Amino acid sequence: MKKTLLYITIPFVALIGATYILPRPAAQAINLTNISGISRTSRISSQATQANDPRIQAEIKYYLDRHNVQDEGYEVVVGYIEGKRHHIEINPHVTLRNVGTWKDYAREGTAITLDTLGRTILAFCQADTIMTAIRADAKGTYQGDFSQTGASGHGSYLAADGSYYEGHWEQDRRQGFGLEMFLADRENPRLRVGEWRKGRFMGERMRYTSERIYGIDIARYQHGKGRRPKPILWDQLRITHVGKNGSQNVRGKADYPISFVYIKSTEGTSVRNKFYVNDYAQARKHGIRTGAYHFFSTRTSGAAQAKHFIRNTLFREGDLPPVLDVEPSKSQIQQMGGPEALFRHIRVWLKEVEQWTGVKPVLYVNQMFVNNYLADQPELKRDYRVWIARYSEYKPDVRLTYWQLCPDGRVSGIQGEVDINVFNGYQSQFDEFIANETIK
Repeated sequence: MKKTLLYITIPFVALIGATYILPRPAAQAINLTNISGISRTSRISSQATQANDPRIQAEIKYYLDRHNVQDEGYEVVVGYIEGKRHHIEINPHVTLRNVGTWKDYAREGTAITLDTLGRTILAFCQADTIMTAIRADAKGTYQGDFSQTGASGHGSYLAADGSYYEGHWEQDRRQGFGLEMFLADRENPRLRVGEWRKGRFMGERMRYTSERIYGIDIARYQHGKGRRPKPILWDQLRITHVGKNGSQNVRGKADYPISFVYIKSTEGTSVRNKFYVNDYAQARKHGIRTGAYHFFSTRTSGAAQAKHFIRNTLFREGDLPPVLDVEPSKSQIQQMGGPEALFRHIRVWLKEVEQWTGVKPVLYVNQMFVNNYLADQPELKRDYRVWIARYSEYKPDVRLTYWQLCPDGRVSGIQGEVDINVFNGYQSQFDEFIANETIK
């Protein structure tokens, strides 16, 4: 009877005693009943919201459309979709001496304490050491492994806005592999699966296998320098190296067929690639999906450049959508009149080429350009496919069609370094892309 009475009254006594034993918290402490209920209630509410939100469902569908079981984290995502969430159980019964910190007393079992930031921690302790715990404040709830009073090991965090993260932690920061459904911006939910470093999302670490769809882009440089151009041996083409950064992610040995090639056709309003026509013919002859790209210049108008590209480029049935390669420096953008002027000319080029070919062109940019400029052009990202150059071991954290993963790849049949690209998806997605997006 005494033991039962103690368990009934202890939450109230604990909170009163905590005001004297613990340092004053930055925010009002949460009682034991609330702590054990916060995670479950928020989790149910979050799942219900996500099940009924078409934008969240679209984000999940996008992930599943471009991944399969070979990709790191795929099973975690499937578990998340099925409603599985990380959850720990802590005995809600706590003795008075396990509230706060007592001199010469080692906490054992369930305990309540506050960290230096005033956050309430409901913990399971062994030998006065927190092993696992639930920690809550106004921003959200963490539950998982601990080191002292900091998250360390496997754990999850459910934010007040419904965002959910599950993965590895070190020193109270996300570190290592993790999954996050980010919902702070309800209009643009984001599913991020991959590697974190010191609390920052680095990106998905793509595994290179023979099931991926690889391609290259070439220009006159692939024919060498000097008076005697070096031929491309089209019947020998095979990717043998995916660059310094990508090599560590190769599963097995790099030996991949080339499924597509983009060939530089023009630049500005006067430059033509003299190898374009022959390379185009050879690529098609050898059954490689082929497309052309134009290198954008900030010295002339988008309309004039579109006409130059159209006049000197071949567009045949089955060809890949044309590409506009945009790589201006900051000073070049300013010389053109600033970002708005630049994008005005870009839109003109895209629309005129689309009108001529009947397909929407692809916009090629680098990661820095995306970070600094493309974020302010939502309609371009919405209406046009994107090809990003990012020479990193991590896949770009945006929706894209192609990823140029390195400039220092190696291809048998081509002398020197070659840009290596990978299609964002597998064979079924590539087949769908060919059926719907190529020139008719």
